[in-house]
Amino acid sequence: MTPDAHHPDGPVAQPLRSDAERNRERIIAAARTVFARDGLSASMASVAREAGVGIATMFRRFPTKEELVDAVFSDRMGAYADAVTVALEDPDPWNGFVGYIEAACAMQAADSGFADVLTMTFPTAKVLEARRNEAYQAMLRLIDRAKATGRLREDFDPSDLVLIHMANAGVVNACGDAAPDAWRRVVALFIQSLEAPARGPLPASPGHEPLYKAMLRAGQGTTTPPPGKSS
Repeated sequence: MTPDAHHPDGPVAQPLRSDAERNRERIIAAARTVFARDGLSASMASVAREAGVGIATMFRRFPTKEELVDAVFSDRMGAYADAVTVALEDPDPWNGFVGYIEAACAMQAADSGFADVLTMTFPTAKVLEARRNEAYQAMLRLIDRAKATGRLREDFDPSDLVLIHMANAGVVNACGDAAPDAWRRVVALFIQSLEAPARGPLPASPGHEPLYKAMLRAGQGTTTPPPGKSS
């Protein structure tokens, strides 16, 4: 087959050259470092500097920030989904529910970038969003099991988990290394407030759709247009 021959069903994707693949892996490793330290507000230029590549090389490998986020955090979102699976396997549904919240919040505390990822959504990050949806469906079962035991307050809503992640991300990002364990106290306060019997009714839940819009807006706020293009 000649180099420019075409597959009957369309062009065949060519594998990356070894130097291009090395640049891609270098960029992903640099992004993990930068996002873990600075969160998703970090610029693509700062990732390029950390990787030791030019900004043009950066955008050739990852034309949008969402594509970079997908490459960097899909495995962490997979671990997040696995945490829900582990929680569902706990014979005590309440312990499983509590263990999941603690595990998820610990993942946020360990990585500022992932702390942000759990409070945002990126529609074009297909792998990451597929794992998030997988985790969400499992969480619905986890919540139902915990409520069935009578230990989780009846007015707890799945959208409350998003609020917990948003609040925890705020604590993680605000405290940083000045008070790195502050999130543990906040999470303990959350958990104690969730256990039945409830001391009083909660205000109305904001609901799934408004929170999705908030997460979408937050994700769009982190995007960076390629050089020469406006956002």
